[in-house]
Amino acid sequence: MSEPRGPNPPDDDQPGGLVYLFDLVSSAGAVVAVGLLLFAISGVWPPLVAIESGSMEPHIDTGDLVFVMDEDRFAGEGAYADTGVVPANRGADTGYRSFQNDGDVIVFQPDGDGASTPVIHRAMFWVNESENWYDKADPAYINADSCEELRNCPADSAGFVTKGDNNAGYDQVNGLPSCGPGACDPVRKSWVVGTAETRVPLLGNIRLQLQRALA
Repeated sequence: MSEPRGPNPPDDDQPGGLVYLFDLVSSAGAVVAVGLLLFAISGVWPPLVAIESGSMEPHIDTGDLVFVMDEDRFAGEGAYADTGVVPANRGADTGYRSFQNDGDVIVFQPDGDGASTPVIHRAMFWVNESENWYDKADPAYINADSCEELRNCPADSAGFVTKGDNNAGYDQVNGLPSCGPGACDPVRKSWVVGTAETRVPLLGNIRLQLQRALA
């Protein structure tokens, strides 16, 4: 009668810890390489932003992942001065459109606050410091009969008047939660992070879920 057989000896051909480590490192390296490539193209870090609200619907939806590019790269026809941004009023004249409407959609720091979550809204038109911009405004987006009745008019500083495509009024009139109790100031060039170029539907949900899990 033969003796009972013991456990099979380890198979040297089976993947070991070093193989798994190599796979992990190579996967991480691929992610880093893609990130660096996107950064090289966009000039902005991070080059991808996840959309947290529906203020730009239906053109940009909650949960979308949006690719952002430095506003000075490949500026569209009708960009205002040296800002690299085409506001909607100029886009209407030149035929420049982004996300199914006139002008650039920009990512900016509200009131220049780098600690706040950046806002992604459309640049509507530029105002100069102390300018009475009442006549530039679309009456549908304000509730005023004169500059005196309009917030931020005359403008305290030069910058872009902005608006979410799904919002009822301008950010500089109706305000945003990230701007505090008052309306947002016109968006200065130095507050602009970049221009939104394209979106990947729903992919931003992964990033948002990770952010919530780590919060």
